[in-house]
Amino acid sequence: MITIEDLKTRKYIEAVGRRKETSARVRIYELKSGETPFFIINEKEAEKFFDDFDRQHILYPLQVVNLQGKFGISVKVRGGGMTGWKDAIRLGLARALVKYNQDLKPKLRKEGLLTRDPRVVERKKVGLKKARKAPRWRKR
Repeated sequence: MITIEDLKTRKYIEAVGRRKETSARVRIYELKSGETPFFIINEKEAEKFFDDFDRQHILYPLQVVNLQGKFGISVKVRGGGMTGWKDAIRLGLARALVKYNQDLKPKLRKEGLLTRDPRVVERKKVGLKKARKAPRWRKR
């Protein structure tokens, strides 16, 4: 098992992914022969945060370019909730893969993995209960 101290001395490729209020800094480490792949989020194993389905969703960029098991992944995530985390990590991973090899860009672009989702929560307006919900109307 690789420790956080071991990662501090290794070379990596870094990219940032964002979604809603979440920002994820993703680092990919090329594994040496015989090393097992790892996936660390905020210095903890990814299994503590996401189930198998969600991890598969996050690691989809690796599957698209047939590089599963070739990289170790370390992520620092801030803000937002789990949905934002998943999408921010996925975007950061896809961007890091493009930095690793520019030839992967067309495949990732075709799958829509390099497009940032711009949707954010709409702000609350004055006189309304929420962004669009108005108080119940009555004539008198």
